[in-house]
Amino acid sequence: METTYTTRQGDAWDAIAYRVYGAERYAGFLMEHNLRHLDTFSFGPGVVLQTPELPADDKLANLPIWRS
Repeated sequence: METTYTTRQGDAWDAIAYRVYGAERYAGFLMEHNLRHLDTFSFGPGVVLQTPELPADDKLANLPIWRS
């Protein structure tokens, strides 16, 4: 699996999560690994985001970072 994702014009967190992980529900997981971009709602082209592998326990991917 790729460890980064380069955004396209108009990408949003949920669409990126779907493209990378196959489900919008992983948007929070994606955001937690890209904290410097949290204030971005709609991305321009060329922003490189970190896309780590999901944890083996799928439930951990949906918990806030302070609960995992």
